[in-house]
Amino acid sequence: MKALIYDCDGVLGDTERDGHLPAFNQMWREMGVPWQWSVEEYGRKLKIGGGKERMASLFAEPDFLEAFTPPAADQERKDVIAAWHKRKSAIYQDMIRAGQIPPRSGVKRLAEGAANRGWALAVASTSAHDSVAAVLRRAMGDELAARFTVLAGDVVKAKKPAPDIYLLTAGRLGIAPADCVVIEDSNNGVEAAAAAGMKCVVTVSGYTRGEDFSKADIVLTCLGDPGGDVCEILENRSAARPGSCFMVDDLEKVLGGSAVPAAE
Repeated sequence: MKALIYDCDGVLGDTERDGHLPAFNQMWREMGVPWQWSVEEYGRKLKIGGGKERMASLFAEPDFLEAFTPPAADQERKDVIAAWHKRKSAIYQDMIRAGQIPPRSGVKRLAEGAANRGWALAVASTSAHDSVAAVLRRAMGDELAARFTVLAGDVVKAKKPAPDIYLLTAGRLGIAPADCVVIEDSNNGVEAAAAAGMKCVVTVSGYTRGEDFSKADIVLTCLGDPGGDVCEILENRSAARPGSCFMVDDLEKVLGGSAVPAAE
């Protein structure tokens, strides 16, 4: 058995800038919190895995504390973050269902091809489970989405770049990490996959193109679709030689092929 494991945000859809960011900002407006993240500020926050953790980090920022006075008690702070996150997730899921964030090219095509060859399918993400499930259904359709194992949110304490979410996914699937290929878009995700002993394909997203992907097996602009977006190779340390689309044959070569020098 082999497994194809997708990250969610930035991989199934370019969701961070067009989905999570506006959802956070709308939530704060609704909740009466005088705070808004700019595109640049939110990009910096993405170095922190998990939406709750990003919001919690604001309690250590002087600019935020000038705008909002959080409760003094630790549990009350956790309750505030939980309320913020619940409303933000609902806003985000409404955006997904409304079709405001289209799937990235190739994600459904590659999953269908892998499933047809007997690969197990999974999504492993630090985002909230319901939000991940909504993005997955939008990207794959209900029938194919039902074939995915979904692990998301707080199922592990240590989030990416820790390997915990990927090790848990491999265990849940009953497949050795060495037989898993992860599709990621961020350095945090690549570090997590590498630490778990998994192969990793990167499809860069709007926020991550300049990050360090030296531990990835191959770095692409996208997976590509016939007649649509064209897959371009940015780095390659695998035996795969994708053309305009990254195919299941390429996936097989990333998993089992011998390494080749990185592309200039």
